[in-house]
Amino acid sequence: MVNSREFFKGKRITVMGLGLLGRGVGDAVFLAESGAKLIITDLKHSNALKSSLLKLRKFNNIKYVLGKHRLEDFKKADMILKAAGVPQNSPYIKEARKNKIKVEMSATFFAKLSGLPIIGVTGTRGKSTVAHLIAHILKSSGRKVILGGNIRGVSNLQLFKQAKHAEIAILELDSWQLQGFRDAKISPHISVFTTFFPDHMVYYDKKMKKYFLDKAYIFKNQNKKDVLIAGSQVSPFIIKWGGKIKSKIIAPKIKNFKMKIHGEHNLYNANLAAEAAKVIGISEVVIKKAIENFNGVEGRMQFLREVRGIKYYNDTTATTPEATLAALHTLGKDKKLILIAGGSDKSLNMSALIREIPKFCKKVVLLPGTGTKRVEGKIYNKVKAKNLKDAVSKAQKLALKGDTVILSPAFASFGLFKNEYDRGDQFMQIVRNLK
Repeated sequence: MVNSREFFKGKRITVMGLGLLGRGVGDAVFLAESGAKLIITDLKHSNALKSSLLKLRKFNNIKYVLGKHRLEDFKKADMILKAAGVPQNSPYIKEARKNKIKVEMSATFFAKLSGLPIIGVTGTRGKSTVAHLIAHILKSSGRKVILGGNIRGVSNLQLFKQAKHAEIAILELDSWQLQGFRDAKISPHISVFTTFFPDHMVYYDKKMKKYFLDKAYIFKNQNKKDVLIAGSQVSPFIIKWGGKIKSKIIAPKIKNFKMKIHGEHNLYNANLAAEAAKVIGISEVVIKKAIENFNGVEGRMQFLREVRGIKYYNDTTATTPEATLAALHTLGKDKKLILIAGGSDKSLNMSALIREIPKFCKKVVLLPGTGTKRVEGKIYNKVKAKNLKDAVSKAQKLALKGDTVILSPAFASFGLFKNEYDRGDQFMQIVRNLK
């Protein structure tokens, strides 16, 4: 592993995208502490980034360019650290490459320089649960594990501090982070591809193949010693668009586990995680015990509490119709479900969800947003809410003893919230205050 202080000291680094999730801030802190000279540039203005900027105020080796990007900051740097979601045709990244400046992404940078074996997990749905579950299994076996990638609040560069004490790293990787693996011409040693559904269609020009090809870098640069674990749902897409695969492919068979987390989709996830653990050499006895003790991941069909006989679940990370459908099929079988849904549009096909809602939900409480406007006329058992607090209040009044209220939006969070995690945090706080 490289000595980070020696590697970064004195280097001029442009950090493109600070954000509010904590990952960009953590990366900036790490680089500043390592002695790099930083320019942090973000399209958001300082007011919107206030919480992030406060965490960086002690550093005098950081300059800020906020509310815009400038070409000059991409001409003379030693390195560009690019955040996830930067457009592929960004003129600023083109400028950096024209000037032969390295463009890095934090997860890829960690994978290249840490020296650790990497288990990478991607997929439209299930990647968070599978990544956390693999980490849980390995920790239960006594392995020293790092969990990073697309994890809330985790800076991938700060993981270097833990790397010398770890045996293996598990990285949850979205399609944007895998662009970094594409550029670096690497893939994880063990790759898990969970599912593939329409998502981020605005970014990918409504082209599923374009979206898949970024995801495919979870395995594209593997060699014959590496392993690809592919879920049954995603396998047809791998066959169709994956091209020639050099690594060993494993398609897990579904085994039953008595799990604390519910749903057929979570059983599917558990078997993917189990297969990854088996490849590492963990015994089936340890795997089974760890899976059956796993409590799940925050924001994913997360049980919060019961108030006056009504159960409340936080499923804020359900930002696609397929994710919300999974929640309905798991919790709404007796049609005692009140669904809080709606939000910002992602140009996804909602027809299957709209068709299934009456089978599982006694009522739907709709949050405002561009996506809600597109579908509200097709949802008949609905009431509208002004905001999340109003939505929970309306759901509580509609619910009877024995009912379940779930926030499972099926849409993005933008507009009312900073991000999906902020939406979940606000929901949890509102539910905590219910009497």
